[in-house]
Amino acid sequence: MTFILPDYNPPDFNQQIFKDAPVVVCKPVKQPGIAPDNYHATSIYPEYFKISKGVWRLIEESRMDCVVVKTPSGKLPVTECRNLKTGDLVVCGREENGKDGIFVHSHAFDFANYKAEKFAFRSHLTRETSFSIDYDELYDLLKYDRVNGFILWVLGPAVVFDHDSRKAFTGLIKKGFVHGLLAGNALATHDLEGALFGTALGQQLYSKRSAELGHYNHLDALNIIRKTGSIKASIQEGLIKDGVMRALIENRIPYVLAGSIRDDGPMPEVIGDAYRAQDNMRRLTRRATTVIALSTQLHAIATGNMTPSYKVEGKNMVRPVFFYTVDMSEFATSKLADRGSLTARSILTNVQDFVVTVERGLSKE
Repeated sequence: MTFILPDYNPPDFNQQIFKDAPVVVCKPVKQPGIAPDNYHATSIYPEYFKISKGVWRLIEESRMDCVVVKTPSGKLPVTECRNLKTGDLVVCGREENGKDGIFVHSHAFDFANYKAEKFAFRSHLTRETSFSIDYDELYDLLKYDRVNGFILWVLGPAVVFDHDSRKAFTGLIKKGFVHGLLAGNALATHDLEGALFGTALGQQLYSKRSAELGHYNHLDALNIIRKTGSIKASIQEGLIKDGVMRALIENRIPYVLAGSIRDDGPMPEVIGDAYRAQDNMRRLTRRATTVIALSTQLHAIATGNMTPSYKVEGKNMVRPVFFYTVDMSEFATSKLADRGSLTARSILTNVQDFVVTVERGLSKE
């Protein structure tokens, strides 16, 4: 199979509804962090704004639940309400069909149509669903985006609880299929526990046997890394000889470790300020062309909310952003699909098996 991006269908602004549409209304911010009345909230879809007679402009770096600011130069950056400054001109209007000078383009791409009979077995995604074609399509997408895009992974700690999946994901990093990574303290902690003690939460990575006093291992790993000052320093001192975090740092892959209220430690690189972590995560989601979230409901849903369904590349190139969520829980995958993305796809399986399968599939050049 050869991967081909679906065509983008720009709106026809010669239609009368667009010609008759007014120039979009912008109102000034009167209090920092507070949007004016009737502000327009962005979606995950491509959105166009009529900034002057006959001129519609596509916002290039959108994300969900933000506002659009019009700058003196006519640019339309998207920002979170908390970042608004007094005097900023915010786009207002809630009619999204052009009547307010705003058009939300919800049918932007030519995706393949999957037709089904009115009655059919297994029409809903379950653990019994077959996924062979999904894997093959994913391989083609990842091979394409390794060269042409930015592949962002969102990992739960389950990926590093298993010897084979930890090794396989390290292989994906080294082969160039990981361009950025989002995770929490647990992913880093248990990966580094694996490097130091060969365990995850006190169990041997391969045999699953409990190590003597193994429940101390992740705490000892935290203590060791915090003592050296950083994960990078621990690698440089020769303490960390393998694993995901070592591969990320050695291959200069950007990553964000976002903290949570339940974290032990945490690792020195973990960002405890939720809004600073969110801002750092957004810097990577802006660059993403493919996102793959593995067994982490909260991080996956958060990333889904930050990720638009499209990316503007060059003057006339608009492409979809593909979003995969992989989990054993049907609820978890359905929750992500419900975000309304044009491109959200789910695979119901053990994420450790998924990582091993993907790494093997991509090794068949």
